[in-house]
Amino acid sequence: MKISRIGRFAAIAAVGTIALTACGSDNATGKSESDNSAASANVSGKLSGVGSSAQQAAMTQWQTDFQNANSGAEVQYSPDGSGAGRKAFLSGGANFAGSDAHLKDEEYNQAKEQCGPDGAMDIPVYVSPIAVAFNVKGVDELNLDAQTIAKIFKGEIKTWDDEAIKKLNPDAKLPSTPVTVVHRSDNSGTTENFTDYLEKASDGAWGQKASGDWPKDFAGEANKGTSGVVSTTQSTDGAITYADESAVGDLKTAKVKDGEDFVKVSADSASKAVESSKKVEGRGEHDMSLELNRTPNDGSYPIVLVSYHIVCSTYKDQKTVDLVKGFENYVVSEDGQKSAASAAKSAELPKSMQEDAKKAIDSIKTK
Repeated sequence: MKISRIGRFAAIAAVGTIALTACGSDNATGKSESDNSAASANVSGKLSGVGSSAQQAAMTQWQTDFQNANSGAEVQYSPDGSGAGRKAFLSGGANFAGSDAHLKDEEYNQAKEQCGPDGAMDIPVYVSPIAVAFNVKGVDELNLDAQTIAKIFKGEIKTWDDEAIKKLNPDAKLPSTPVTVVHRSDNSGTTENFTDYLEKASDGAWGQKASGDWPKDFAGEANKGTSGVVSTTQSTDGAITYADESAVGDLKTAKVKDGEDFVKVSADSASKAVESSKKVEGRGEHDMSLELNRTPNDGSYPIVLVSYHIVCSTYKDQKTVDLVKGFENYVVSEDGQKSAASAAKSAELPKSMQEDAKKAIDSIKTK
């Protein structure tokens, strides 16, 4: 898979509020319809999506905002996991997919069967750190590096007072409590991003390829969805898991080493890592798939996911085109991103990425 550098997204003047308008007609002024106020939107019909559970809090907010501004519109979203979302989209069972990983090459080619010769587009909509969350009685703070995280989740580190953890936390009183690894049972974009980080940042300690499926040979407690792994970790002394930071609740979260620093999980620090990432080549003009930088070495929080809405470049009728454009233009707008950040503690898309996403969405048309 070829990739090209896109560098740091330059700060640009804030774009006008992106509306929920149909965006389907010609505009003699040259100004996009989507520059109007969201309150002026006027689309109707039903839109269906399936996918990422990490997006759930943001999606709920986007659904509410969009439906409040468009009384005749309904957006349905089932947070069944990224793998299930891509599968539903590719089989024609959903208008769009929510996915914490972009389409794989074979999926990208398969999308032409449902979407026509121009295929599908991966549109970034949600940026969030993946927290390494733990529940260890008496331990409120924890420093971890990629190698140690890999050994914990492989099952090589079996107790919390292991020397590898002690070395990174010399002042902590670490108990001999057994480590219980809690991981996803379903195909998960969060798992794929987490294991991608471990593969690329652990200097071989992980020893596995990135995958949305947890390695079968590694022990641990398996649960479905973000809520499943968080719930199990909350109820188990000695447990550790990985989950979208917006969903970890009262669990403690580890600081993760980047360069010489241990970085606290936060939306702002995660956004920095996205800005230094790369764009996947060999795809359509408007596809925005990213190859994430897992070792930024600039004080960024390195375990981050970019979650996408996967949409067709063409749909069979204008009504669906208008709905998809209206909803997605709101999602990537400044208002939509701020609304999601408030609801889900996510990072806002960089302004230049918002603008590129808007151009991609505006290119959607009928077959």
